[in-house]
Amino acid sequence: MIDLHEIIGLVAAVFTTASFLPQVFKTYKTKDTSGLSLTMYIVFFTGVVLWSVYGIYINSLSVILANSITAILALYLIFLKLKYK
Repeated sequence: MIDLHEIIGLVAAVFTTASFLPQVFKTYKTKDTSGLSLTMYIVFFTGVVLWSVYGIYINSLSVILANSITAILALYLIFLKLKYK
């Protein structure tokens, strides 16, 4: 059974990951990447991948899910930034 701490983590994961979606949708729709910092997104992507690895080590579903999904979204924004430079 999932404990209260993990439930709080899952709720936080939904909010933080969902907050990233408008940027992805806007960039996809407009193809405008001028406001995105490639360096920031590369560093951010590296950080969330490391958080995912950490989540695996501590066996935390919320850490794994939130950061894995966010890593995919960040990688997609990096791809768009490089494509529409």
